[in-house]
Amino acid sequence: MDIFRFHEGQAPLLVSVPHSGEHVPASIQTRLTPAACALPDTDWHVPRLYEFAAGLGASVLVATHSRYVIDLNRDPDGQALYVGQDETGLVPTTTFDREPVYLEGLAPESAEEAGRLTAYWRPYHDQLAAEIARIRAAHGVCVLLDAHSIRSQVPRFFGGTLPHLNLGTRDGTSADPGLIREAMAVLERAPAAFSAVCDGRFRGGYITRCYGKPRDHVHALQLEMSQRVYMDEAPPYAYREDLAARIQPTLKHLLEAAIAWARSASPT
Repeated sequence: MDIFRFHEGQAPLLVSVPHSGEHVPASIQTRLTPAACALPDTDWHVPRLYEFAAGLGASVLVATHSRYVIDLNRDPDGQALYVGQDETGLVPTTTFDREPVYLEGLAPESAEEAGRLTAYWRPYHDQLAAEIARIRAAHGVCVLLDAHSIRSQVPRFFGGTLPHLNLGTRDGTSADPGLIREAMAVLERAPAAFSAVCDGRFRGGYITRCYGKPRDHVHALQLEMSQRVYMDEAPPYAYREDLAARIQPTLKHLLEAAIAWARSASPT
């Protein structure tokens, strides 16, 4: 299976979806615990939620393999995203609920982890970097939106219930302040049922932090969405058309605002 699916667009916007993949190679699948085989920590249905993006002219990069194979939004050197806070690593060995991912004695060792880095992580990031460079060369500027979702309650990572819409900007450093203001304005205009926060529990993962370089005209945002916004959070994790229809206009406005801002901010 291909490592990713990619659509090249014409607008100065790239949408990255690194955690929606569901494929696990057989050599890994047979070693997973029953809990992990259900892939509970997947960013379910995110590509479907953003299916309109290509029609707006955005480039779209979607991972096909599960985050249990390797986490594409983690530092390749294994450095923590949030120092002092609990999180899963580059090759997760526990689920969000702290259940083991691998059967006893079958977790990958360092050589296998290095092989997965080469086989899965690097091709995705090579494509990500190449498309950012192409967009910047064509438009003078690139906006990267890293699209995620997560269960609304994960006690391992945060107390209580997560806000519906969580914008991450690495504390305002991964994108121009004007773009951040535009993005938050769109999210805050969402229907009253939806709450929005900027740089709360999720301030942006490795992709946002690595590629967001405003001085180089690359502006990265992460949107972490509570899954209750558009799907059933309990197995079988069904997509809810009725719920998705309420939030998709806001997501479309967000992408449109990012494209408009990029075109107005282009130095060329």
